[in-house]
Amino acid sequence: MHTTPIWVTRSSMPDFEEYIEEIKPLWESHFLTNMGAKHLELEQQLEGFLGVDDIALFTNGHNALECVFEAMGLTGKVITTPYSFASTTHAIVRKGLEPVFADIKPDDYTLDPAKIEELIDEDTCAIVPVHVYGNLCDVDAIEAIARTHGLKVIYDAAHAFGVKRGDVSAATFGDASMFSFHATKVFNTIEGGAVCFHNHELKPLLNQWKNFGITGTESVEYVGGNAKMNEFCAAMGICNLRHLDREIAKRKQVAERYWERLEGVPGVVLSKPQQGITPNYAYMPVVFEEQEFGATRDDVYAALMALDIHPRKYFYPLISDYECYANRFDSDQTPIAKHVADRVLTLPMYADLALEDVDWICDVVQGVRQ
Repeated sequence: MHTTPIWVTRSSMPDFEEYIEEIKPLWESHFLTNMGAKHLELEQQLEGFLGVDDIALFTNGHNALECVFEAMGLTGKVITTPYSFASTTHAIVRKGLEPVFADIKPDDYTLDPAKIEELIDEDTCAIVPVHVYGNLCDVDAIEAIARTHGLKVIYDAAHAFGVKRGDVSAATFGDASMFSFHATKVFNTIEGGAVCFHNHELKPLLNQWKNFGITGTESVEYVGGNAKMNEFCAAMGICNLRHLDREIAKRKQVAERYWERLEGVPGVVLSKPQQGITPNYAYMPVVFEEQEFGATRDDVYAALMALDIHPRKYFYPLISDYECYANRFDSDQTPIAKHVADRVLTLPMYADLALEDVDWICDVVQGVRQ
């Protein structure tokens, strides 16, 4: 029995001495923010790692998403998914845009292209799909729809850092892709985020929007915010990027043990890597079908929590069922998303999770159905 909790995730960190060495120059320069040397170094490294045309760093992924909406000058309706973290829809609403929810695919939980076109009207300006748990959206189908209707495509790629389709990075799809570098992500900068994009004209706009709209020493042209990544966060990113491949390899071992133990259990639906995709093993979502499993998702959750094992109902409730959006949306209009949200549980998943702990978690899960 553990004397400490097993959380749903745990941050990857470099050795203490490595980080100290990385931040040591800051005591010489006293340059701690406003796109300093570490910030610029991380941007360059990420451009190469992700194979993107351009990138802008932010204090977090949410601000990155808001800023790209502002920089693109979007107005009107945005088609998106209710099966995501709050940030996706909140960013849309906070920027004065109207979210329109389309249902998801039952196999990978991403936005269903077949449900998008019927929702497009003259006020639609963009599609904001979400790569869920590292599963990539049907980017070709979404791109075709966007081209036909003249829409922007901005991906919420918060879960998809390091994911590739063939040799192509997830960061290259759409007009822009937003990443979160939050402490719980596969790659973290403690707190942080980024937007990857193709149109180089966006770079100065994004940098201005994240710095109060300042365009010169005596000029402020936009009502911007403050979303600049500081040098300490950038330094953590530089360190963590060095070890990313090793961390993902360790995550793979954890994922494979889960699949080995839970595959074939009646009523347990696992999300395994898509064909042709290099995954990042970001999460371990399991959908529990009560009739076949013999117990509910909430029964499993309670059994794990009783042992100080902390899974997460990720994503539950649907965004369309949030109190802050009461009477605005009808979650029954997205029945697949509602079905999955009511049954999903993400089990503990991180690089340093011991395989014997995975076995223990799986024993508890299977014990619930007896």
